[in-house]
Amino acid sequence: MKRLAVVVMLATVVFGMRLNAEERITVKGSDTMVILAQRWAERYMAGHPNVVIQVTGGGSGTGISALINGTTDICNASRPMKPSERDKLKQRFGTRGVEIKAALDGLSVYVNDANPVTELSLDQIRSIYTGKITNWKEVNGPDQKIIPYGRENNSGTYVYFKDNVLMGDDYTATMQSMPGTAAVVNAVAKDKNGIGYGGAAYGKGIREIRVKKDSSSPSYGPTQENIKSGLYPISRYLYMYVKNRPTGALKDYIDWTLGSDGQSIVTEVGYFPIH
Repeated sequence: MKRLAVVVMLATVVFGMRLNAEERITVKGSDTMVILAQRWAERYMAGHPNVVIQVTGGGSGTGISALINGTTDICNASRPMKPSERDKLKQRFGTRGVEIKAALDGLSVYVNDANPVTELSLDQIRSIYTGKITNWKEVNGPDQKIIPYGRENNSGTYVYFKDNVLMGDDYTATMQSMPGTAAVVNAVAKDKNGIGYGGAAYGKGIREIRVKKDSSSPSYGPTQENIKSGLYPISRYLYMYVKNRPTGALKDYIDWTLGSDGQSIVTEVGYFPIH
């Protein structure tokens, strides 16, 4: 009888463990998205106590590498995956991955509050970040050397900015590379001659420049209306990538982020809903 009681007790414990088993989801990648991803995770876990979501940043490139290596369930990326990256994913897992558009972002150009420059054209921004323009007086500012700040090369924002603003040209060697968007904002907030770029949600303590497509066009700020209408010229999607079509707890979580609750958090954080 004692042996039977022990067996029953063990069976009850095992059954209970199964009932209370936690679903774990790992999220890694874009620093631009890390605040949004953390807020999503916190809000979702509050309503789903059996789910644990672990969020880390490190940059889009880091997240994509983790997806390829099989060490994350979701990769957050502020740029699309490259064909070569999808090929590596297919070589390892037999799939080119699933791309999910999670939010819209107006990639902002920041200056210090003390800087009188209020607008720049895409060509002027390109010239600053490629080293052709080095003094603020060349863009109707003070006679001061421009100090450009940017992201490290594993950042999706670094890649997006290079491809879509610099049009593939190399960054100037004088650009100071920062480990995250928050670090870029902090540097520009302390440097009256600084300029930086990053996600719209990080624009605190600095001023966002209005951007013109060309010298004869009107300038626009990175507001929701201007980004949705296409008037702001440096807008992009923010992505989640998974290896395969999601199922189970992973699908439930992703569906929630794309639904009304998740997209309301997109707005709270300072980005723009996809719907």
